[in-house]
Amino acid sequence: MSHAIVAELVGNVMSVVVQEGAPVSAGDTIVILESMKMEIPVLTEYDGVVRDLSVSVGEVVQEGDVLAVIDPVLA
Repeated sequence: MSHAIVAELVGNVMSVVVQEGAPVSAGDTIVILESMKMEIPVLTEYDGVVRDLSVSVGEVVQEGDVLAVIDPVLA
């Protein structure tokens, strides 16, 4: 079952830290958003592989927008 990582606030995408296909662990930063002159790291809560990155640097995201999809690692 895939897990969507969503924006919890409106902001600009400052940095995309991972690439599609990259392995990630719970607590890893996926993207960094900027809102009201603050940098907000968006973390994954799941171990897995980044299947889809839905944003790029400079985009404006709204609350609830999907930023990335993480597929679990099957043993």
